[in-house]
Amino acid sequence: MNLYTKQPLSIANQIEKLKSQGLVINDEELAFKTLSEISYFRFAAYLRPMETDKETHQFKPNATFENAIELYEFDNALRQLLFAAIQRIEIALRSKIIQHFSTNHGAFWFMQMPLHNSEHRFLENLNALDREVTRSKDDFIKEHFRNYDKPEFPPAWKTLELASFGTLSKLYYNFADKKVKKLVAREFNLPQHEVLESWMRSLAALRNHCAHHARLWNGYLNATPQLNIRLRGLWIKKYHVDGNKLYAILCCIAYWLDAMQRGDDFKAKLMELLDEYPMVDTAAMGFPKDWQEEPLWKGYPDDATPQEICMIKGHQYLYNHPSLPRKAICQRCHQKWIADYSINLIDGDIWKEVDGFEGETRSDEELITKWH
Repeated sequence: MNLYTKQPLSIANQIEKLKSQGLVINDEELAFKTLSEISYFRFAAYLRPMETDKETHQFKPNATFENAIELYEFDNALRQLLFAAIQRIEIALRSKIIQHFSTNHGAFWFMQMPLHNSEHRFLENLNALDREVTRSKDDFIKEHFRNYDKPEFPPAWKTLELASFGTLSKLYYNFADKKVKKLVAREFNLPQHEVLESWMRSLAALRNHCAHHARLWNGYLNATPQLNIRLRGLWIKKYHVDGNKLYAILCCIAYWLDAMQRGDDFKAKLMELLDEYPMVDTAAMGFPKDWQEEPLWKGYPDDATPQEICMIKGHQYLYNHPSLPRKAICQRCHQKWIADYSINLIDGDIWKEVDGFEGETRSDEELITKWH
Protein backbone atom coordinates (compact mmCIF):
# COMPACT_ATOMS: atom_id res chain seq x y z
CA MET A 1 0.00 0.00 0.00
CA ASN A 2 1.20 3.52 -0.82
CA LEU A 3 0.46 6.66 1.16
CA TYR A 4 -1.43 9.38 -0.73
CA THR A 5 0.66 12.55 -0.45
CA LYS A 6 -0.75 14.89 -3.12
CA GLN A 7 -1.82 18.26 -1.77
CA PRO A 8 -4.75 20.42 -2.95
CA LEU A 9 -3.96 23.08 -5.54
CA SER A 10 -5.40 26.55 -5.84
CA ILE A 11 -7.28 27.28 -9.06
CA ALA A 12 -4.40 29.45 -10.27
CA ASN A 13 -1.98 26.56 -9.68
CA GLN A 14 -4.35 24.15 -11.43
CA ILE A 15 -4.22 26.37 -14.51
CA GLU A 16 -0.42 26.57 -14.38
CA LYS A 17 -0.18 22.80 -14.09
CA LEU A 18 -2.36 22.30 -17.17
CA LYS A 19 -0.24 24.77 -19.14
CA SER A 20 2.94 22.97 -18.09
CA GLN A 21 1.46 19.74 -19.46
CA GLY A 22 1.01 21.34 -22.88
CA LEU A 23 -2.64 22.42 -22.74
CA VAL A 24 -3.37 25.64 -24.65
CA ILE A 25 -5.50 28.05 -22.60
CA ASN A 26 -6.60 30.96 -24.74
CA ASP A 27 -8.73 32.65 -22.09
CA GLU A 28 -7.39 32.30 -18.56
CA GLU A 29 -10.27 34.25 -17.08
CA LEU A 30 -12.69 31.76 -18.60
CA ALA A 31 -10.54 28.87 -17.35
CA PHE A 32 -10.51 30.33 -13.82
CA LYS A 33 -14.30 30.82 -13.85
CA THR A 34 -14.85 27.30 -15.19
CA LEU A 35 -12.66 25.63 -12.56
CA SER A 36 -14.25 27.69 -9.81
CA GLU A 37 -17.69 26.33 -10.81
CA ILE A 38 -16.69 22.79 -11.85
CA SER A 39 -14.22 20.89 -9.69
CA TYR A 40 -10.89 20.10 -11.31
CA PHE A 41 -11.43 16.38 -10.64
CA ARG A 42 -14.78 16.39 -12.49
CA PHE A 43 -13.53 18.58 -15.36
CA ALA A 44 -10.37 16.48 -15.83
CA ALA A 45 -12.51 13.70 -17.32
CA TYR A 46 -13.18 15.98 -20.30
CA LEU A 47 -9.46 16.72 -20.68
CA ARG A 48 -8.42 13.05 -20.79
CA PRO A 49 -9.34 12.44 -24.47
CA MET A 50 -6.81 15.13 -25.46
CA GLU A 51 -3.91 13.54 -23.57
CA THR A 52 -1.13 11.89 -25.50
CA ASP A 53 0.41 10.24 -22.43
CA LYS A 54 -1.93 8.87 -19.76
CA GLU A 55 0.89 8.53 -17.22
CA THR A 56 2.39 12.02 -17.40
CA HIS A 57 -0.88 13.61 -18.61
CA GLN A 58 0.88 15.46 -21.40
CA PHE A 59 -1.50 16.86 -23.97
CA LYS A 60 -1.58 16.45 -27.72
CA PRO A 61 -0.41 19.38 -29.86
CA ASN A 62 -3.04 22.14 -30.20
CA ALA A 63 -5.23 20.68 -27.44
CA THR A 64 -7.14 23.53 -25.85
CA PHE A 65 -9.04 24.16 -22.63
CA GLU A 66 -11.90 25.44 -24.76
CA ASN A 67 -12.20 22.01 -26.43
CA ALA A 68 -12.83 20.46 -23.03
CA ILE A 69 -15.45 23.11 -22.25
CA GLU A 70 -17.30 22.23 -25.45
CA LEU A 71 -17.20 18.54 -24.57
CA TYR A 72 -18.49 19.31 -21.08
CA GLU A 73 -21.32 21.43 -22.48
CA PHE A 74 -22.23 18.66 -24.92
CA ASP A 75 -22.35 16.13 -22.09
CA ASN A 76 -24.53 18.46 -20.03
CA ALA A 77 -26.97 19.01 -22.91
CA LEU A 78 -27.05 15.27 -23.60
CA ARG A 79 -27.81 14.58 -19.94
CA GLN A 80 -30.73 17.02 -19.99
CA LEU A 81 -32.12 15.46 -23.18
CA LEU A 82 -31.89 11.95 -21.74
CA PHE A 83 -33.28 12.87 -18.36
CA ALA A 84 -36.37 14.38 -20.00
CA ALA A 85 -36.83 11.19 -22.06
CA ILE A 86 -36.34 8.97 -19.01
CA GLN A 87 -38.95 10.92 -17.07
CA ARG A 88 -41.49 10.45 -19.86
CA ILE A 89 -40.81 6.71 -20.05
CA GLU A 90 -40.80 6.31 -16.26
CA ILE A 91 -44.20 7.98 -15.86
CA ALA A 92 -45.68 5.81 -18.63
CA LEU A 93 -44.19 2.62 -17.14
CA ARG A 94 -45.51 3.48 -13.71
CA SER A 95 -48.97 4.06 -15.15
CA LYS A 96 -49.03 0.81 -17.16
CA ILE A 97 -47.73 -1.32 -14.28
CA ILE A 98 -50.26 0.14 -11.83
CA GLN A 99 -53.13 -0.31 -14.27
CA HIS A 100 -52.43 -3.86 -15.46
CA PHE A 101 -51.24 -5.29 -12.15
CA SER A 102 -54.07 -3.68 -10.16
CA THR A 103 -56.93 -4.53 -12.52
CA ASN A 104 -55.79 -8.16 -12.58
CA HIS A 105 -54.72 -8.63 -8.96
CA GLY A 106 -56.34 -5.89 -6.90
CA ALA A 107 -55.28 -2.63 -5.30
CA PHE A 108 -52.78 -4.21 -2.90
CA TRP A 109 -50.96 -6.73 -5.09
CA PHE A 110 -47.58 -5.37 -3.97
CA MET A 111 -48.36 -6.52 -0.39
CA GLN A 112 -49.23 -10.12 -1.31
CA MET A 113 -46.25 -12.47 -1.20
CA PRO A 114 -47.92 -15.29 -3.25
CA LEU A 115 -47.99 -12.90 -6.24
CA HIS A 116 -44.18 -12.56 -6.21
CA ASN A 117 -41.32 -14.91 -7.05
CA SER A 118 -38.72 -14.30 -4.36
CA GLU A 119 -39.74 -13.72 -0.76
CA HIS A 120 -36.44 -12.00 -0.04
CA ARG A 121 -36.92 -9.53 -2.91
CA PHE A 122 -40.58 -9.11 -1.98
CA LEU A 123 -39.61 -8.02 1.55
CA GLU A 124 -36.87 -5.71 0.25
CA ASN A 125 -39.32 -4.01 -2.11
CA LEU A 126 -41.98 -3.72 0.60
CA ASN A 127 -39.45 -2.18 2.98
CA ALA A 128 -38.40 0.31 0.31
CA LEU A 129 -42.05 1.29 -0.24
CA ASP A 130 -42.57 1.57 3.52
CA ARG A 131 -39.67 4.01 3.80
CA GLU A 132 -41.06 6.15 0.99
CA VAL A 133 -44.60 6.20 2.41
CA THR A 134 -43.39 6.91 5.97
CA ARG A 135 -41.32 9.95 5.01
CA SER A 136 -43.76 11.29 2.40
CA LYS A 137 -45.18 14.75 3.00
CA ASP A 138 -47.46 14.61 -0.05
CA ASP A 139 -51.01 15.81 0.49
CA PHE A 140 -52.58 12.73 -1.09
CA ILE A 141 -50.77 10.45 1.40
CA LYS A 142 -51.74 12.61 4.40
CA GLU A 143 -55.35 12.66 3.22
CA HIS A 144 -55.38 8.89 2.78
CA PHE A 145 -54.22 8.18 6.33
CA ARG A 146 -56.69 10.72 7.74
CA ASN A 147 -59.47 8.63 6.25
CA TYR A 148 -58.10 5.07 6.42
CA ASP A 149 -55.90 3.13 8.81
CA LYS A 150 -56.07 -0.33 7.20
CA PRO A 151 -54.31 -1.81 5.38
CA GLU A 152 -50.99 -0.24 6.35
CA PHE A 153 -50.31 0.93 2.79
CA PRO A 154 -52.42 3.05 0.44
CA PRO A 155 -53.50 1.31 -2.79
CA ALA A 156 -51.01 0.75 -5.59
CA TRP A 157 -52.01 3.88 -7.53
CA LYS A 158 -51.00 6.00 -4.54
CA THR A 159 -48.10 4.00 -3.09
CA LEU A 160 -46.30 3.42 -6.38
CA GLU A 161 -46.32 7.13 -7.14
CA LEU A 162 -43.74 7.36 -4.34
CA ALA A 163 -41.59 4.45 -5.48
CA SER A 164 -38.19 5.15 -7.00
CA PHE A 165 -37.64 3.94 -10.53
CA GLY A 166 -35.24 1.33 -9.16
CA THR A 167 -37.94 -0.04 -6.84
CA LEU A 168 -40.50 0.04 -9.65
CA SER A 169 -38.23 -2.06 -11.87
CA LYS A 170 -37.61 -4.52 -9.01
CA LEU A 171 -41.33 -4.87 -8.38
CA TYR A 172 -41.89 -5.65 -12.04
CA TYR A 173 -38.99 -8.11 -12.14
CA ASN A 174 -40.18 -10.03 -9.06
CA PHE A 175 -43.86 -10.20 -10.03
CA ALA A 176 -44.94 -13.77 -10.74
CA ASP A 177 -47.75 -13.31 -13.26
CA LYS A 178 -45.91 -13.43 -16.57
CA LYS A 179 -49.09 -12.96 -18.59
CA VAL A 180 -49.81 -9.60 -16.93
CA LYS A 181 -46.14 -8.57 -17.23
CA LYS A 182 -46.37 -9.34 -20.93
CA LEU A 183 -49.37 -7.02 -21.21
CA VAL A 184 -47.20 -4.19 -19.93
CA ALA A 185 -44.40 -5.11 -22.34
CA ARG A 186 -46.85 -5.14 -25.25
CA GLU A 187 -47.86 -1.59 -24.39
CA PHE A 188 -44.35 -0.61 -25.49
CA ASN A 189 -44.32 -2.82 -28.60
CA LEU A 190 -42.02 -5.37 -26.93
CA PRO A 191 -42.58 -9.11 -27.40
CA GLN A 192 -41.77 -10.43 -23.92
CA HIS A 193 -41.51 -9.23 -20.34
CA GLU A 194 -37.86 -10.34 -20.16
CA VAL A 195 -36.93 -7.68 -22.71
CA LEU A 196 -38.72 -4.98 -20.74
CA GLU A 197 -37.01 -6.13 -17.52
CA SER A 198 -33.61 -5.84 -19.18
CA TRP A 199 -34.36 -2.38 -20.54
CA MET A 200 -35.76 -1.16 -17.23
CA ARG A 201 -32.58 -2.19 -15.38
CA SER A 202 -30.45 -0.34 -17.93
CA LEU A 203 -32.68 2.72 -17.82
CA ALA A 204 -32.49 2.77 -14.01
CA ALA A 205 -28.68 2.72 -14.23
CA LEU A 206 -28.71 5.58 -16.74
CA ARG A 207 -31.16 7.53 -14.57
CA ASN A 208 -28.76 7.27 -11.64
CA HIS A 209 -25.94 8.60 -13.84
CA CYS A 210 -28.06 11.56 -14.88
CA ALA A 211 -29.25 12.27 -11.33
CA HIS A 212 -25.65 12.39 -10.07
CA HIS A 213 -24.47 14.52 -13.02
CA ALA A 214 -22.07 11.74 -13.99
CA ARG A 215 -20.19 11.82 -17.29
CA LEU A 216 -22.26 10.17 -20.03
CA TRP A 217 -20.69 10.60 -23.45
CA ASN A 218 -17.85 8.07 -22.98
CA GLY A 219 -18.95 6.64 -19.64
CA TYR A 220 -19.48 3.01 -18.65
CA LEU A 221 -22.98 1.88 -17.69
CA ASN A 222 -23.09 -1.17 -15.44
CA ALA A 223 -26.31 -2.63 -16.86
CA THR A 224 -26.52 -4.09 -20.36
CA PRO A 225 -29.86 -3.98 -22.20
CA GLN A 226 -30.95 -6.90 -24.34
CA LEU A 227 -30.40 -5.95 -27.98
CA ASN A 228 -30.24 -9.23 -29.92
CA ILE A 229 -33.98 -9.47 -30.38
CA ARG A 230 -36.47 -9.31 -33.19
CA LEU A 231 -38.89 -6.47 -32.65
CA ARG A 232 -42.06 -5.50 -34.42
CA GLY A 233 -41.11 -1.84 -34.67
CA LEU A 234 -38.17 -0.16 -36.37
CA TRP A 235 -35.03 -1.57 -34.74
CA ILE A 236 -31.30 -1.97 -35.27
CA LYS A 237 -29.60 -4.63 -37.39
CA LYS A 238 -26.13 -4.20 -35.90
CA TYR A 239 -26.74 -5.32 -32.33
CA HIS A 240 -23.18 -6.51 -31.67
CA VAL A 241 -22.29 -3.24 -29.96
CA ASP A 242 -20.86 -2.55 -26.52
CA GLY A 243 -23.91 -2.88 -24.30
CA ASN A 244 -22.25 -0.90 -21.52
CA LYS A 245 -21.80 2.17 -23.72
CA LEU A 246 -24.42 4.85 -24.20
CA TYR A 247 -25.48 3.93 -27.75
CA ALA A 248 -27.10 0.69 -26.59
CA ILE A 249 -29.51 2.34 -24.17
CA LEU A 250 -30.07 5.24 -26.61
CA CYS A 251 -31.49 2.67 -29.03
CA CYS A 252 -33.81 1.33 -26.34
CA ILE A 253 -34.99 4.83 -25.42
CA ALA A 254 -35.67 5.71 -29.07
CA TYR A 255 -37.66 2.50 -29.56
CA TRP A 256 -39.55 3.02 -26.29
CA LEU A 257 -40.53 6.53 -27.30
CA ASP A 258 -41.48 5.37 -30.80
CA ALA A 259 -44.01 3.04 -29.17
CA MET A 260 -45.38 6.08 -27.32
CA GLN A 261 -45.48 8.18 -30.52
CA ARG A 262 -42.74 10.40 -29.03
CA GLY A 263 -39.69 9.01 -30.77
CA ASP A 264 -39.39 11.39 -33.71
CA ASP A 265 -38.87 14.41 -31.47
CA PHE A 266 -36.25 12.65 -29.34
CA LYS A 267 -34.29 11.36 -32.34
CA ALA A 268 -34.38 14.75 -34.05
CA LYS A 269 -33.05 16.49 -30.92
CA LEU A 270 -30.30 13.90 -30.50
CA MET A 271 -29.14 14.34 -34.09
CA GLU A 272 -29.28 18.13 -33.76
CA LEU A 273 -27.12 17.89 -30.66
CA LEU A 274 -24.54 15.74 -32.43
CA ASP A 275 -24.51 18.17 -35.35
CA GLU A 276 -24.01 21.09 -32.97
CA TYR A 277 -20.91 19.45 -31.46
CA PRO A 278 -19.11 17.79 -34.40
CA MET A 279 -15.91 17.35 -32.35
CA VAL A 280 -17.57 14.66 -30.23
CA ASP A 281 -16.23 11.18 -30.89
CA THR A 282 -19.40 9.10 -31.25
CA ALA A 283 -17.33 5.90 -31.34
CA ALA A 284 -16.43 6.59 -27.70
CA MET A 285 -20.17 6.50 -27.00
CA GLY A 286 -20.48 3.09 -28.67
CA PHE A 287 -21.98 4.31 -31.94
CA PRO A 288 -21.14 1.97 -34.84
CA LYS A 289 -20.26 3.24 -38.30
CA ASP A 290 -23.28 4.16 -40.43
CA TRP A 291 -25.57 4.08 -37.39
CA GLN A 292 -27.84 6.63 -39.04
CA GLU A 293 -28.66 4.06 -41.72
CA GLU A 294 -30.23 1.76 -39.14
CA PRO A 295 -34.04 1.48 -39.53
CA LEU A 296 -34.52 2.77 -35.96
CA TRP A 297 -32.76 6.05 -36.78
CA LYS A 298 -33.51 6.33 -40.49
CA GLY A 299 -37.27 5.94 -40.20
CA TYR A 300 -39.85 4.19 -42.33
CA PRO A 301 -39.03 3.19 -45.91
CA ASP A 302 -40.28 5.64 -48.50
CA ASP A 303 -42.50 2.95 -50.03
CA ALA A 304 -44.05 1.82 -46.73
CA THR A 305 -47.85 1.74 -46.83
CA PRO A 306 -49.97 3.20 -44.01
CA GLN A 307 -50.91 -0.36 -43.06
CA GLU A 308 -47.27 -1.41 -42.78
CA ILE A 309 -46.38 1.64 -40.67
CA CYS A 310 -49.36 0.94 -38.44
CA MET A 311 -48.20 -2.65 -37.91
CA ILE A 312 -44.57 -1.65 -37.33
CA LYS A 313 -45.70 0.75 -34.61
CA GLY A 314 -47.35 -2.16 -32.85
CA HIS A 315 -50.87 -0.76 -32.98
CA GLN A 316 -53.70 -2.99 -31.88
CA TYR A 317 -56.53 -4.04 -34.15
CA LEU A 318 -60.15 -4.98 -33.93
CA TYR A 319 -60.71 -7.54 -36.68
CA ASN A 320 -63.31 -9.89 -38.07
CA HIS A 321 -63.13 -13.67 -38.21
CA PRO A 322 -60.61 -15.03 -40.75
CA SER A 323 -63.07 -15.11 -43.63
CA LEU A 324 -62.55 -13.26 -46.88
CA PRO A 325 -62.39 -10.40 -47.39
CA ARG A 326 -60.50 -9.67 -44.18
CA LYS A 327 -61.19 -6.37 -42.48
CA ALA A 328 -59.44 -4.53 -39.68
CA ILE A 329 -59.45 -1.19 -37.91
CA CYS A 330 -56.60 0.13 -35.79
CA GLN A 331 -57.58 1.09 -32.24
CA ARG A 332 -54.92 3.81 -32.04
CA CYS A 333 -54.68 5.63 -35.35
CA HIS A 334 -58.04 4.38 -36.76
CA GLN A 335 -56.39 3.09 -39.93
CA LYS A 336 -58.95 1.00 -41.81
CA TRP A 337 -58.27 -1.64 -44.42
CA ILE A 338 -59.51 -4.72 -46.21
CA ALA A 339 -57.35 -7.54 -47.57
CA ASP A 340 -58.44 -10.63 -49.47
CA TYR A 341 -55.01 -12.22 -49.14
CA SER A 342 -52.39 -12.85 -46.45
CA ILE A 343 -50.08 -9.90 -45.83
CA ASN A 344 -46.53 -10.85 -44.92
CA LEU A 345 -45.06 -8.09 -42.78
CA ILE A 346 -42.97 -9.73 -40.09
CA ASP A 347 -43.46 -13.43 -39.37
CA GLY A 348 -46.32 -14.19 -41.65
CA ASP A 349 -50.01 -13.51 -41.84
CA ILE A 350 -51.12 -10.32 -40.14
CA TRP A 351 -53.88 -12.14 -38.27
CA LYS A 352 -51.31 -14.26 -36.46
CA GLU A 353 -49.51 -11.08 -35.44
CA VAL A 354 -52.73 -9.51 -34.20
CA ASP A 355 -53.59 -12.63 -32.24
CA GLY A 356 -50.48 -12.00 -30.15
CA PHE A 357 -52.32 -9.04 -28.65
CA GLU A 358 -55.17 -11.34 -27.59
CA GLY A 359 -57.66 -9.32 -29.58
CA GLU A 360 -61.30 -10.32 -29.72
CA THR A 361 -62.84 -11.67 -32.92
CA ARG A 362 -65.61 -9.53 -34.27
CA SER A 363 -68.53 -10.26 -36.49
CA ASP A 364 -68.74 -8.42 -39.79
CA GLU A 365 -71.71 -6.38 -38.55
CA GLU A 366 -69.93 -5.37 -35.33
CA LEU A 367 -66.77 -4.46 -37.21
CA ILE A 368 -68.66 -2.38 -39.76
CA THR A 369 -70.39 -0.53 -36.90
CA LYS A 370 -67.02 0.38 -35.40
CA TRP A 371 -65.69 1.19 -38.86
CA HIS A 372 -68.09 4.07 -39.18
